[in-house]
This record gives sequence, structure tokens and C-alpha cells, in this order.
Amino acid sequence: MGEDQSSTLIYALIALATVIYFARLLKPGQSSLRGIPAIGPTAPILSYYGAIQYLSRGREMVQEGYDKYKGGAFKVPELFRWHVVVTGHKLIEDLRKASPDELSFNEASAEFLAVDFTLGPAIHQNTYHVPIVKNQLTRNISTLLPEVPALNTVMQIICRVSNRVFVGLPKCRDLDYRALNIEFTVGVMKGAFVINMFPKLLRPLAARLLTNVPTNISRGVKHLEPIIRERFRLMEEYGTDYDGKPNDMLSWFMDEAKGEERSVRALVLRILTLNFASIHTTSMSFTHALYHLAANPEYLAPLREDVTRAIKQEGWTRDALQKMLKVDSFLRESHRHHGIGSLTMTRKALKDFTFSDGTFIPKGAFVSAAEAPTHFDEANYENSEVFDPWRFVSNDGNNIEGVKNQMVSTSTDYVTFGHGRFACPGRFFAANELKAMMAHLVLTYDIKMENEGVIPEPVWYSIKVQPNPTAEVMFRRRQS
Repeated sequence: MGEDQSSTLIYALIALATVIYFARLLKPGQSSLRGIPAIGPTAPILSYYGAIQYLSRGREMVQEGYDKYKGGAFKVPELFRWHVVVTGHKLIEDLRKASPDELSFNEASAEFLAVDFTLGPAIHQNTYHVPIVKNQLTRNISTLLPEVPALNTVMQIICRVSNRVFVGLPKCRDLDYRALNIEFTVGVMKGAFVINMFPKLLRPLAARLLTNVPTNISRGVKHLEPIIRERFRLMEEYGTDYDGKPNDMLSWFMDEAKGEERSVRALVLRILTLNFASIHTTSMSFTHALYHLAANPEYLAPLREDVTRAIKQEGWTRDALQKMLKVDSFLRESHRHHGIGSLTMTRKALKDFTFSDGTFIPKGAFVSAAEAPTHFDEANYENSEVFDPWRFVSNDGNNIEGVKNQMVSTSTDYVTFGHGRFACPGRFFAANELKAMMAHLVLTYDIKMENEGVIPEPVWYSIKVQPNPTAEVMFRRRQS
């Protein structure tokens, strides 16, 4: 299909999507959320204008809702629905406590990431990989020490470090395999955004025409099929616990997968899905922290002391990482300042649900907790606009101020990882990965921004934030 034909088709699909959208707005019975105050216009035609505004001003609109209705709920306009946002300790606790058959994280994630079209229905319907991430991955945390410039290179490093645990050597060092995983990660995010611009009726067609995810899955099969088939051969010949069996995520998947999930393509898709989750969020987190450190090189000495003390006591071990208290506080504060964006803990109502304050959520509606506004609320954090790297360390610097202030701990006022039993299952692995990288960085390099003291401005896409993608950090190997 030529470029002109593709453009015409895309415009036609968008026009059709717009017609269907307005038809839905005008359809009777769409007023179940009428009692919840809205940010932006609510009239049928004008609410579409509000949804367009939300694409560019989502951060400001969520903050406006938080300021007006703190402790309660409000709704913001998305292209094909209203999205309810809850605020305050009480309602966030309600959201945490809701059972998955009432408010579902899995169903919400599946829709927002268009999982059926990007990662595939099996990832949505059979989540056997989640307990593996919670259990085997957390128990087998490995410490690797990369060298770190800015965003694009950080993504390369995160990919290599993570795949040392996911598929092992030598594949984790394969340049084309790493490039594939980064392209897949970016492709899923872009594909989900494009697909969700269309009503459900047109999403399968949009997925086929406008994404490269299927091509990348086939490319992944070429990389991993020989490894998978050889491991299956060894398992068949010598048993499931054969000598020299790799202790990595691929082996754990092969041990747990049943039926069709034991096919090469299905196993490859699980590994790519795990890379998607790991590369995107961890790269963003580390780059935000890197910019804070490079803009404030005076933080290097306290961090080096913290790392040196821990390694002297425990060596390069997981126990040492647990004792790096200032590193932990620094990364948690960076997360507080720059999490995933304005919203977190997104759920889809599988049945009608009523919050403790009487806020009614009808079946099929989406609800989230406010993230950024919570993290910058003076009632939760004194001098909340200030980046305080040691905010969570005791005055003597020897203890984290309570277990609840560790980087991996969640609460109603720290929700970057979510909160409760559906908090991010990979946060323990991610935290140790980030701490190990930061420890190696501060011991090995002097770093700074070209304009000292200036943190590159983060980029917001509606309600999502990412570190500045073009900023550069100056590195010099330490002389002493």
C-alpha cells in the first residue's frame, strides 16, 4: 500500500471513529457518572473538545481536579469515556481494598495497553508470568554493574542488565536482540496509543495496519527459538532439573507454562512482554535520578560514602544493596518527583462499585488514583516542591525512617508502584537493579550537567511523564 493510500485510510478511519464517538455521546443511558464533578466541558460536543485538551493538558487538568476536589472524586474526559480519579487517603484505601472482581487492574491494563492487539490475548487471559515475577525473580535478584550516560543509552543498559536475568549469556549481549526489545517496547507504547484512538469496532483493523508489533514478535522468535528448542531437548533427555540448567526467567517460564503456552512463539512473547515492562519504567526512573545527580554533583560524596560502607560490610551482594540507605532515599525521592505521571492504580469496574464516601462507579467505568498531585501535596510532604535526596533517611543517616519509607514500600501518599496487593510485582527486582547501577555509577564516575544545577525539563504527554530525551550528561572516570 502506497504512502498516499495509507494516509487516506488513516484519515478515513479517524473520521469514522469520530462519527461513532459522537453517536455514543448522544446515545441514551450514558449518564451513570453524572453525579461526579467533571474537569472540562460535559455537553456532548464540547466534551470531545475537552478530550482533545486532555491529550495536551492532562497533567494540568488532573491537578485542577485535585485542587478542587481533594479528598473526593472527579472525572476527566478521554476520547471514548470519562475517567474517574479518586484522591485522599480514604478513597485510595478503598481502591486498594477493592477485590479484582469489582475493580480490576488486569482488565484496565489490558484496555489501556490494547493488550489483545499489542501483546496478544494470552498475555491478558493467562497471567502465569506474574507470580514468577513476584517469586522466582525477586528471590534470584542479580547484581550487575553497567556504565550510564543519558536516556537512549540507559535503555540499552537496562535491556542488557535485565536480559542477563531473563535469558542469560550470551544472548543478553546480542546487539540486535537488545535493539529488538527496545523497538518492541516503543512499538507497544505507540501502538497502544494509536489503537486506543479508535472505537473498539475498528481496533483490530487499526492494529493490523498501524503497528509493527507482529513483525517484532517474529524477529524475537528468530533470536530465541534455537535457545528454547535446545533447552526443551535437554529437559526431554536429562529431566527438568538437568545439570547446568540456566537459572533465568526463560527457564522459569518453561517450567510453569502449560499447553499452548509452551510453544516457542508464546514463550518469546512472554519474554518480550517482560522486557516491555522492565525497559520502559526502569529506564525512565534511572534517567530521572541521573539528571538530579548530574545537576547536583554535591550529592556524589554522601552517596559514595553510603555505597563504600555497605560494600565494606557485605561485599557486592544483595545485603549490601539493602544497607545503601542514602541511595534508597535518593531513588525514592526521585520517584516521588517523577513517577509515571498524574495517575496510577488504574482499575476497570467489572461490576457496580460504591466508595466509602458514596461515590458510585458503574460497571465498565475506569477509575484511578491521583499520583503526582498526591506526591506534591504539602499535607503529605513538607516542602514538597523541593528535591530532598535524604528525605527518607534518619537525621544520623544510619536508618531509613521506618520500613514504610523504603523505596519499595507503598502507601496512600506514595503510589508510584501502586499500593496494596496489586502493587507492581517487579518493584523489588527493579529497586535492586536501580540501586546496583547507581552504586556503580557513583563509585566509578564524576558526572555533571553542562549547565550545572539545571535539570533538563521532563516531557509530558497528557498524563504521562518521561525524562528529557535529548539531554546529555558529562561523564569522567574518577581519578582517585
